Amino acid sequence: MMIETINQLNALRLRVDEWKRAGLRIGLVPTMGNLHAGHHSLVRLAREHADRVVASVFVNPTQFGPNEDFARYPRTPEADAAGLEAAGCDAMWLPDVETMYPYGAGNAVQMRVPGVTDTLEGAHRPGHFDGVATVVARLFNQVQADVAVFGRKDYQQLAVIRYLVRDLAFPLEIIAAETRREADGLAMSSRNQYLSAQERPVAALVHRTLLAVREALRSGRSRGQVEQDAASQLQDAGFAVDYAAVRKPDLTEPDAAWRGPFVALIAARLGRTRLIDNLEFDGA
Repeated sequence: MMIETINQLNALRLRVDEWKRAGLRIGLVPTMGNLHAGHHSLVRLAREHADRVVASVFVNPTQFGPNEDFARYPRTPEADAAGLEAAGCDAMWLPDVETMYPYGAGNAVQMRVPGVTDTLEGAHRPGHFDGVATVVARLFNQVQADVAVFGRKDYQQLAVIRYLVRDLAFPLEIIAAETRREADGLAMSSRNQYLSAQERPVAALVHRTLLAVREALRSGRSRGQVEQDAASQLQDAGFAVDYAAVRKPDLTEPDAAWRGPFVALIAARLGRTRLIDNLEFDGA
């Protein structure tokens, strides 16, 4: 069966209504396009939990800051459709900005998730998670899915979405997918293509640093020293580090008595490419 590309909201709702009348379970995979094997794995996971899968492809302007890469974010809808079809996706929801934001992105009703958005990514990218929550709430309303799949690579985003779903009582299940990695450990990301040939092997240090954080913390070293060493290692390799942090799974800071579980999170720029990654692990 060929994938169906839908770009009008009434057509999307008619298709979803048809599936629901047939008693089918609907899965949603929200994306910004320029899809790779990591995205395709999300579709396959959604397929395990749903009878029909919709993948949205929308580069969301409200989650980009003024100095970020909205304009140059790659748009590859034809390749995206082919990859989604091969992964078993039934429909690609491809709205334009006017369809997503009828009054314009600058006049849109805004969502804000408190608390979890104030640290780490939220501190370094003010307003980013407001934009994420705003567009995801719209996608949930548009698609009316029974289940939605998000990757663990965007750990804080996943926490924001879970908060949003519980607080607003969206009637759908959130499934977290494991991070897909290249052979050298680099987390798959559409932004990896911005890396130069010289930067690409260096980028794998992010994952190796996360592994080193885990081992150092398990060996009994203090969290503060472990975080400082991780940042220094990355800086010495040419990264500009936004943060190298160890947190509880809810992203609050662990006290000295906390023995796990933990999540280590890194955000750092290599050249013009900003890389994020994380690693969940138990304590010693």
